[in-house]
Amino acid sequence: MTIKNWPASERPREKLLQGGPASLSDAELLAVFLRTGIVGKSALDVARELLSDFGSLTRILSASFEEFCRRDGLGPGKYVQFQAVLELARRYMGERLAESDALTNSDLTRDYLRARMGDYQQEVFACLYLNNQHRVVAMEELFRGTIDGAAVYPREVVRRCLHNNAAAVIFAHNHPSGLAEPSQADIAITNRLKLALNTIDVRVLDHVVVGRMEVVSFAERGLL
Repeated sequence: MTIKNWPASERPREKLLQGGPASLSDAELLAVFLRTGIVGKSALDVARELLSDFGSLTRILSASFEEFCRRDGLGPGKYVQFQAVLELARRYMGERLAESDALTNSDLTRDYLRARMGDYQQEVFACLYLNNQHRVVAMEELFRGTIDGAAVYPREVVRRCLHNNAAAVIFAHNHPSGLAEPSQADIAITNRLKLALNTIDVRVLDHVVVGRMEVVSFAERGLL
């Protein structure tokens, strides 16, 4: 029996309209996106198989083009749609972050950084430049490295802070291994950057380490 023949309260789209998107399971949300199934399987059946095959929603969304298109029910069109949805989510969170106090709205800051950097395959060091009201005026990915690390140059960070007229900054970098635990090297470079930025009266509010499933804040750990 296809989904359209199910009771209205059990159909993912109708359930979303009645109870909101949060009322749907991961499989039901995927089914809404997939819209149709394949021969012998409903969209919900396909969605459940995809979650079982990949292991999580995150792994489906971060799969490579080749890995994604190997699965039944998926293809280039669906891959493009998924990537567009992800980018829309990133831009939405970026706009919300620009309109809020990044220091007090730390959950939004972490969610944005995880959405922006969580799936990178190499280490990237980024800066969020803030004004006196702690609103984000710009974000830049300054340094890229291998899977093992990125070289960070304090002189360049100082130059970019002056260029963006920053009053404060939040650093962020990802760990491609997936683990967000700060290393001794992370702590050391943060201290070097703080010293460099003290000379131009720019405050370092936080340094966020982004893993695949978690985000760690230096400020919350008492590491600043």
